[in-house]
Amino acid sequence: MKILDNPSKGTWKKQLARPVFKTKQINKIVKPILRKVKRNGDKALYKFAQEYDHVELDSLFVSDLEKANAAAAISSELKEAIHTAKANIERFHRAQFTPEIVEEVIPGVICRRKSVAIQHVGLYIPGGTAPLFSTVLMLGIPAVLAGCKEIVLCSPPNKEGEIHPAILYTASLIGITKIIKSGGAQAIAALTFGTESVPKVDKIFGPGNQFVTAAKQIATKYGVAIDMPAGPSEVLVYADSTATPAFVAADLLSQAEHGVDSQVILVTDTKKFAKKVLKEIESQLSELARKDIAEKALENSRAVIMENRDEALELINYYSPEHLIISVEHEDKAVEAIVNAGSVFIGNFTPESAGDYASGTNHTLPTYGYARNYSGVSLDSFVKKITYQKISPEGLKQLGPTIEIMAENELLDAHKNAVSIRLEYLKTSKK
Repeated sequence: MKILDNPSKGTWKKQLARPVFKTKQINKIVKPILRKVKRNGDKALYKFAQEYDHVELDSLFVSDLEKANAAAAISSELKEAIHTAKANIERFHRAQFTPEIVEEVIPGVICRRKSVAIQHVGLYIPGGTAPLFSTVLMLGIPAVLAGCKEIVLCSPPNKEGEIHPAILYTASLIGITKIIKSGGAQAIAALTFGTESVPKVDKIFGPGNQFVTAAKQIATKYGVAIDMPAGPSEVLVYADSTATPAFVAADLLSQAEHGVDSQVILVTDTKKFAKKVLKEIESQLSELARKDIAEKALENSRAVIMENRDEALELINYYSPEHLIISVEHEDKAVEAIVNAGSVFIGNFTPESAGDYASGTNHTLPTYGYARNYSGVSLDSFVKKITYQKISPEGLKQLGPTIEIMAENELLDAHKNAVSIRLEYLKTSKK
């Protein structure tokens, strides 16, 4: 993990560069996959399951028996943890409901806005090096609360043709019944175009590797929305001498173990504190089951010494991290200065993993600097805001002349006439 000592602003872009996506090479692989699924449907999915998952499937659907076996396969301790997380996530996301707005802007002109669920959504749940059953909670709960008519979950099977039991148990717990054994770009293709078994959806959610990310971005060209552009996981920890080095190291490693292309950043005010954290990282790293992955990620990572607090905060906003942990003196002032972050974790005793699993916030967040212009997944991600207006005859008499003048000056005669013909009718109908 390289140390940067008070880097000048002009060097930030280069010094803090995230691992580069080889977009052209990835698209060369992904685009043919999408074409084959579009053309051959289920047949292509079965073939890709053999090629990439090394399994010959009898069915793309998870059966009721498989769901029952999954429930029996996981411990009561894990079930209890999932139920606790579910309750917290439901509570926080239910609080995000916005009431319908009704406003009479002038007498006789009534405007409304209400939330309407996106009807058909697809949830992608990774199941490779880490089976992310927690993501089922993060995506499935707001989808169910929003009232989405159809929820389709895709996750890759293992060599025995099975999806991880914790994924199946969690999906069943929150009421998702349509579960498809398909992963990677081919699953995104199936959700984009539809196949004999997989329904076409309106919006696709969920994290994944670079191939999944590329497939999701291509899907947008076919009229399917996605949650956000998402890349490898990342965290930035802003800490000073009031923080505990062991805690900071653990938080950095918790993201480094996600994947070799993850990136973690420490921003602190002294080299002495940075070295304490690096020593802790070295100590804790040796105990990790995913040590090799974390070590590779740390090669992409940086410890940044920023003695000036304002410059440190400017650097953090420039980087726009997916996860931001703030553990400094006068934390409130630091928090208020943050305008670019996916989710913020405040204080010595708020590990990033709390948001990943059970605090109640959502862990599907913008990465790769997209926190500058994207929000993380929330209840709002699963609804559309539809506006309505109703104008009475008296309201049109008041508002009509304004519309006529504006339309006339934009040289849109038919727009003007749509009002004028009604106003004329109201004049003559009184006679």
